[in-house]
Amino acid sequence: MKNRVVLIGCGNVGMSYAYALLNQHTYVDELILIDLNKERIEGEAMDLNHCLAYSPSRVEIRVGDYDDCKDAKIVVIAAGANQEKGETRLDLIHKNSKIFKSIVTSVMENGFDGIFLIATNPLDVMTYLTLKYSGLKPNRVVGSGTTLDTARLKYLISEKIKICPKDIQAFVIGEHGDSEFVAWSNANIALTSIDSFIEETDKEKLEEQVRNSAYEIINRKGATYYGIGMCLVRITSAILEDKNLILPVSSYDKEHDICISTPAIVNRHGVEEKIFIPLNEQETEKIKKSIEVIKEAIESVK
Repeated sequence: MKNRVVLIGCGNVGMSYAYALLNQHTYVDELILIDLNKERIEGEAMDLNHCLAYSPSRVEIRVGDYDDCKDAKIVVIAAGANQEKGETRLDLIHKNSKIFKSIVTSVMENGFDGIFLIATNPLDVMTYLTLKYSGLKPNRVVGSGTTLDTARLKYLISEKIKICPKDIQAFVIGEHGDSEFVAWSNANIALTSIDSFIEETDKEKLEEQVRNSAYEIINRKGATYYGIGMCLVRITSAILEDKNLILPVSSYDKEHDICISTPAIVNRHGVEEKIFIPLNEQETEKIKKSIEVIKEAIESVK
């Protein structure tokens, strides 16, 4: 059976994901586009297909509908209202919860039996709602979580200390939002504590930069999408290639009945296992705050 991916929501985020897929070698055989504006995504499909002569992978790209979800390995949801200037991610909750109930119900009514990959904000809440609306096992609903925040962190550290971002072992965890934080106590470079490279005051500045990155980008260009597109491809490849990659995705935490980002093993089953890294006292208080923020947001929808 072909590795079919269905993309629901073909705005800036969705199309950045689609374009990133074409520019990397992946196991995706079919990419099906679904959006309310069918005429526009017909144009998007045409434009993407014109890239195939130079793409490292051969992908069949076409416009589809919810009945295409039946045989999909992954359904990526990037649909929903965009974060406007001055809005937090949580401000989107009531707009997007209604949209998601309709989308997830339509996907499941067509016999979907794969893995959901969520990119819509507020990310942790939308991931949780997808889990509840779908009735799937928790491991099969994956949110992009703090993968983008972690990528931003690694870039900023690399710029400061002139080391390749791929060689920096550090995670942003918690809510994908204003209560997220860096687990500095576990961060290292070449098995050496990051304390040997970065001062405490610089850590605070870097964490603030990561937290405010989305706002800064939105203020300048209206939306963020290239970074999350790359993150979604990374997660897609981890699933389809059964890579057992460790990524800070948002997934279900049974103890607190929420979805939240921690490092997790991602493979063909979705989230194989969450990894709860040891935190110091200050970080423990921060994760508690993130848990409460997400719980309150979920309760506001209920």
